[in-house]
Amino acid sequence: MRIRVLAVLACLAALSTSCSPSESKPSTLTIWWAAWDPAVGLQKLGDEWGAQKGIKVNVVQIPWTDFQTKWSLESGKNKTDFDIVVGDSQWVGLGATKGWYIELTDLVKKHSSTLHPKAATYLSEYPTGSGKFYSAPCETDSMGLAYRKDWFEDPKEKDAFKAKYKRDLKAPETWEELRDVAEFFYRPNDNRYGWSVLTGRGYDALTMGFEENLWAWGADWFKVTGDKKVKIKGVVNSKEAADAVTFFKDLLKFGPKGAAMLDYMQCMEVFNNGTTAMCANYFAFFPYIHKQMGDKAGFAMIPKKGNTRVIALGGQGLSVSSKVPKAQQELAKDFIAWFLQTDTQKKWVKHTGCFTGNVEVLKSEEFRKADPWNAVFADSLDHLKDFTNEPFFNDLLQPVQKYLGEALDGGKTPQAALDAIAEDFTAVFKKNGWTVE
Repeated sequence: MRIRVLAVLACLAALSTSCSPSESKPSTLTIWWAAWDPAVGLQKLGDEWGAQKGIKVNVVQIPWTDFQTKWSLESGKNKTDFDIVVGDSQWVGLGATKGWYIELTDLVKKHSSTLHPKAATYLSEYPTGSGKFYSAPCETDSMGLAYRKDWFEDPKEKDAFKAKYKRDLKAPETWEELRDVAEFFYRPNDNRYGWSVLTGRGYDALTMGFEENLWAWGADWFKVTGDKKVKIKGVVNSKEAADAVTFFKDLLKFGPKGAAMLDYMQCMEVFNNGTTAMCANYFAFFPYIHKQMGDKAGFAMIPKKGNTRVIALGGQGLSVSSKVPKAQQELAKDFIAWFLQTDTQKKWVKHTGCFTGNVEVLKSEEFRKADPWNAVFADSLDHLKDFTNEPFFNDLLQPVQKYLGEALDGGKTPQAALDAIAEDFTAVFKKNGWTVE
């Protein structure tokens, strides 16, 4: 009798731990993302997948201002409230090295033939080039250029521009052309301005707004030379980098009041309010621009310098928490595998602000013609580059935001700002065990 009782108790104990019904047969899948329209699109897809599986999918939307902090605090717990987080591209290294994310290499590689390589690398892979993936592309985004198509096509404006600059007025192909167009439309007495770009000091706005100039001018933030080896001085504070800062700063004089301090929404608003000729921002914002401006707005790729066109990547990937039961992890992977299918991605891009890294969708005429910015977006992906997804990315962002801001505000020369960034970068890499050459 005693043996039977012990056996029953052992079975009950087993059922209450690894074999509990809630663990072996999960009924919900919880996804964390920021509060914006793409999260609404993901919820709708989640509802469709959940109806097929008998699973309730909850996409929890967190304000952008709190999202990173809440994700970091939650990930440090023994168990997370989310099964999947749609995290920033820059978070992948931290999530991987901290053990917060499970590896998704096999899942991502199964879909590699349909994933744009730039999206897979920058949204999912860590370390870069390792072939190890801790995320799957969700919102693949890119910087782009919105411009006042109605102003550009106005016969009087076209004649005046050609008389002054000896060429046709059109969406600029080069940074030098953009500078001329910004100057041409800068008419503060008429409440008209030439240019707006991301310059805000919160999180990464200024960094994202400026780095395309940095790269186009032939410079970089740093250069990885080997395993945990990096060259910083002579890279981020090179003459080319200083020239890029000078050009970037000079362009702002053609912007509206406060042009040197525009966050993501403000940058879009000074275009949407009808006063500014051109705006550089992420494609995820372009549906809002089109809703406000209609056919008055046109869309183009970020300009190049010479033959060099490099565009700042944006977006987030789907990562699975290591702090939830195995059954929840498997359910999460099942959802991600379904999400990556081409048929699902065709549905995804029909939701407001939802952009894909699926090459089959990107090259289809149906996608390219569906919205006025889609073809430009598809063509932009070949030129994408990201800031960094090293685990200490935040420690690198802070000096860039601070010292570049001081350069824009006149507190430092461009060269002095870059020298200060180089010093801080050197300290950060060394602190994290890197050899700085």
